[in-house]
Amino acid sequence: MRIAVTYDNGEIFQHFGRTENFKIYEVEEGKVVSSEVVSANGAGHEALAGVLANRKVDVLICGGIGGGAQNALSGENIEICAGAEGDADKAVEDFLNGNLVNSGVNCHHHDGEHSCGHHDEGGCGGSCGSSCGGCHAPTIEGKNVGKTCRTHYIGTFNDGTQFDSSYDRGEPIEFVCGAGMMIRGFDMAVANMEVGEKVNIHLMPEEAYGESDPDAIFSVQIEAMPGSENLEVGQKIGLRTAWGQSLMAIVVQKDAETITFDTNHEMAGKELNFAIELVSVE
Repeated sequence: MRIAVTYDNGEIFQHFGRTENFKIYEVEEGKVVSSEVVSANGAGHEALAGVLANRKVDVLICGGIGGGAQNALSGENIEICAGAEGDADKAVEDFLNGNLVNSGVNCHHHDGEHSCGHHDEGGCGGSCGSSCGGCHAPTIEGKNVGKTCRTHYIGTFNDGTQFDSSYDRGEPIEFVCGAGMMIRGFDMAVANMEVGEKVNIHLMPEEAYGESDPDAIFSVQIEAMPGSENLEVGQKIGLRTAWGQSLMAIVVQKDAETITFDTNHEMAGKELNFAIELVSVE
């Protein structure tokens, strides 16, 4: 049996759709015999259920996860144990001993007061974008919905700058169309495409990662946050809520007394363009 855990510096990362790494455990006769940390191959447009399926994962242990992502994982026959937090190794041990309880769909991990004093009451609204696996997203219709699609794509900003390309990685991405594994606008474009067809789409923020939420930008006193004096503008950092959950942030401003963080998705508020080629549908 192979168990994957959303992973960040020894602990369970709380945003399934934003996780940058998984720790995968090889289990034999109820005991962990080996483990390794592997990349999630990028965030945003990557089909994380497909990443885990390709590594023959049987069980996923994670924190927050939405209904769309749960459906996609179920489609890959991957058992889910959501709502876990804290030490990753301990969570796996608890799972093997039958002491870890699955909370089910729990896409409310933005709630709560951060230990640095910020409070985000947005729940899983627009600022969440697709990072919660598409929770609460309206139903998408089309002949490819519910089917496993493989597509190549090139993503660019309005100025022509390329931010991502499956061609550069040498293989198309694989995802279940309409399951919330992709941003909504991408899913909608693929829903009625023919194999071999190529389309160009332009997405407004509400069809991609949502608008930037001003409440997700906050400042704290440097003296109240030990270690923050060493951070630099542009640096990414993992913050922790009062409930012990992790949250990724970027330093956007700093002066002698205060430091300002932005916990919005890095693509929030941006218009995106995609050139999409549908490779196969199963």
